[in-house]
This record gives sequence, C-alpha cells and structure tokens, in this order.
Amino acid sequence: MDDITPAQWVEYEDQGFLRLGSLDHETLSRLRNRIDDIMMGKADVDYDRMLMQLNSEDGAYGKIGQQSKGHKGATLAYRKIQDLEWDPVFLEYIQRPLWRDICDRVYGSGTRIACNRAMFMNKPANFGTFLRWHQDRWPILDQDPKLTIYTALDTANAENGCMRIVPGFHRTILNPEAKAGTLSDEMVSALPEDGVMNLELEAGEVVMLHNWLPHSSGANRSENARRAFSVCYQDATTVDDSGETYQVVFGDGALTREVIGSGRQNP
Repeated sequence: MDDITPAQWVEYEDQGFLRLGSLDHETLSRLRNRIDDIMMGKADVDYDRMLMQLNSEDGAYGKIGQQSKGHKGATLAYRKIQDLEWDPVFLEYIQRPLWRDICDRVYGSGTRIACNRAMFMNKPANFGTFLRWHQDRWPILDQDPKLTIYTALDTANAENGCMRIVPGFHRTILNPEAKAGTLSDEMVSALPEDGVMNLELEAGEVVMLHNWLPHSSGANRSENARRAFSVCYQDATTVDDSGETYQVVFGDGALTREVIGSGRQNP
C-alpha cells in the first residue's frame, strides 16, 4: 500500500470503492490490542473526549445504548467508539502518508484535511446491530465529505455482518433531505438487487470508499467478531450548522501526539 496507479483511480471513480491491500501483522495487532484496551478501560487516554456507545441487547437498532462521551464499563461489546484521533496509536494510523496522498488527489494538492470522524465499529460474535441503507453524509455540514478509509480489523463476510454496497451508485445524493443520508424504504426497493454486493474482507484489508456509496450491514450471526476502523476525511474548511470546525489531521495545525498528551485542543 505505497501508491495508487492511474488504472486504480479509474476503477475507484467508476465503482465508488477500491481495495487498497492489507496491513502487516504488526500494525493490525497494534490496532486490535489498542481498541481492546480502550474498551476495557485500560488505555491511558482521555475518555471524556471519546464518544462511546454500547450495543443493544437484542441487536435492534432502536434499542442501542446512549451515544455520549465517556467510558461506559469494561466490556468488549461496544457498538461504536468515535474521536479516536485523540488516541496516539490511532492518530499515527490516521496520518499515514498514503492517506495524505489520497486526500491530495480527492480534495486537491496541499488542502488542509480534517477528520470528520475516526470511528471503531463492532459487531460482536452472535450479536451486533443491523444498519439500514444510507450514504455517509450529514446535512448539518456546509459541504459533504468525500472520502472514507475503512480497515477491517477482523475477517468480514456475509455471515458476520459485512458491509453491503451498490458499486457505481456513488455519483448522486439519493435522499438529500435525510438525516445522516438514510434511504427511505422506497429508495432501497429501487436499488438493483443484482447490483448489491457483499464487501467481504480479510482481517487487515483496507478499502477506500466514496462517502456517497450506498451501504448497509446486517447482524453478526457467527461465532466471530466483526470489528472495523473507519476514518472519514474532509476539507478542513468544513463547518457544521453551529459554526464549528473539525480537528485537522493533515496540513497546518494538524493534531500531534504532543498536543494529545498536553490535553489541549488544536486551533
């Protein structure tokens, strides 16, 4: 995973996703062990910065736990943990040179890049929440993020709730009025059944995704966890409807390990 060829860029622009290759064993183990430590409350991090959410007990989306800052008990059953740019191990991964090169291509060379969200997602064995069809966009932002780097921390397949996508359907906002890009039942029924694919991944495999690519995922019906780490990169000039900006990770003012250790927030 050192570079992307012109032919690969053509494939990405046509399909809305691109397989980038796989992490080495050491890097994958470091990310896995770190997220386990964070879930179990063993990591030396500022939990008050992190948005954490437990799974629902029966897998129903409407019963998922409260999504709020702070640790919610030592368990490996978290559904989601965000703001992982404030962890030094995940920040190092977020700031990989290849991701910088990809951002340059997507947003323009030298553009300051912020992290919309750096998020761990988890479907524990025989558990996990169904996620309905949507596009990754948020009407509270003044411009849409375009890029997500998705890393499988475990093998992902149809049995354990891998992502399902519709290649080539990333060129249009399908539901511009929806909260968080959710698609209506009518829009979902209009998606071509023969165009839907399971995005099955090996542990450590990395995929580049266009944010408008429709996707969903099912519950985990296997004995194996399905964990992933997803980073959404956006132009650092992006503001939400309250005028707030997001943490810069590439360019002037980018977050560093030193800033994390000091407890400050970058301007």
